[in-house]
Amino acid sequence: MATDLKPIRTEADYEAALAEVERLWGAKGGTPKGDRLDVLATLIEAYETKHYPMDPPDPIEAIRFRMEQQGLTRKDLEPMIGTRNRIAEVFNRKRGLSIEMIRNLHDKLGISAEVLIRPTRREEAA
Repeated sequence: MATDLKPIRTEADYEAALAEVERLWGAKGGTPKGDRLDVLATLIEAYETKHYPMDPPDPIEAIRFRMEQQGLTRKDLEPMIGTRNRIAEVFNRKRGLSIEMIRNLHDKLGISAEVLIRPTRREEAA
């Protein structure tokens, strides 16, 4: 097996860890190779979080993504957001999400409230 595990500090360390994960992919959990894979994945995640942070998604994009995942239509959103016109205003970024809409979307679709309260891309530009 490869060398001892150590923190990922450089881009070269990161690339080497990714290559090793690729070699170990599919290793059975609870085995030495499986345990090494788990530890490497944790180290890689820590490095990526620090060096490649991702912004949370735009609220409207998050709603669209969840609709696609669950096969929902805009009509399915009416109990959570309101009338067809209100949904169109929200999706066209002419109206922000109210606290009640955020609660409904969070409760019924499981979208993180943290994502839903963020300003939409249009609001950020203003």
